Amino acid sequence: MRMPRIREWTRALVPVVFAAGTVSVVCAQTLAYVPNEGSASLSVIDTASDRVIAEIPAGSKPRGVALSSDGSLAYVSDQPASALVIVDLRARKIKSSIALGESPEGVSISPDGRWVATAIEVANIVVLIDTASSREVARISTEGKNPEHAVFSPDSRWLYVSAEDASQVDVIDVAARKQVDRIAVARRPRGIAFTPKGDRAYVACELDSAVYAIDVATRKVLARIAAGEFANGVAMHPTGERVYVSNGRGASVSVIDTVKNEIVATIPVGQRPWNMALTPDGAKLYVANGRSGTVSVIDTRTQQKIADVAVGKLPWGVVMGR
Repeated sequence: MRMPRIREWTRALVPVVFAAGTVSVVCAQTLAYVPNEGSASLSVIDTASDRVIAEIPAGSKPRGVALSSDGSLAYVSDQPASALVIVDLRARKIKSSIALGESPEGVSISPDGRWVATAIEVANIVVLIDTASSREVARISTEGKNPEHAVFSPDSRWLYVSAEDASQVDVIDVAARKQVDRIAVARRPRGIAFTPKGDRAYVACELDSAVYAIDVATRKVLARIAAGEFANGVAMHPTGERVYVSNGRGASVSVIDTVKNEIVATIPVGQRPWNMALTPDGAKLYVANGRSGTVSVIDTRTQQKIADVAVGKLPWGVVMGR
């Protein structure tokens, strides 16, 4: 009898029967979504096979992407349209859009699922969207000019905002809807990632090829770590033991030990690696290579690249869903 393929099993609810009764086990398929600036699409990668299984329309120039808590919607910043495009991932089509402001970039969703934040470069603001109503609830001014990423802390209390034209990270109190502090770092801060406990944040500063470790409680810099050339994207391992930094001009990913705050490995990838994401179990890292039109797949156990997946033109980043 022909055995079912692995991918068929991952989409189903599989009952397992024991003497004491029946237990239902859900095996969820993990998908990587890649916004392609040059192709106006989201490439969908099956992380089990590392193959593209779909291309979804996503506005005219998609950049930042965040997924709803249930994985059914993608919130995508569309730069030329000055809008947040909401994509129905089940139907694989655009559902609606929300006007934002000129040149929206990074998008994140709060861990509690209530808010979507988008950094608006030209207006120097962060727009906060209520996910329940898909309506704008706040426009929060940032001191730093040209904000690129606005990232929630694990407790959804804070937004850390990086700005291309500032050497600082702006701290926004989400409940108060205002900036409450700034943390000095190096030139052109970009990617930001928090440890799972939320006690530290790591920020890549592109022009100085450095990563800053920040103590969240005191808002003080704990360490400055030399990375590869033009460090930009940052991704945190789910254990919090490693943080990964893409080096745009270096065509590599630096691996930082968060206990020692030292680089322990450098992994070659494609050209102009940008934003990244890890599978939920932390076994694989997916790196968008803008100039190569690929996503490099890294085995985090061996710290080796195991695949290059061709996607659309100018991939900007990666988010994980199902």
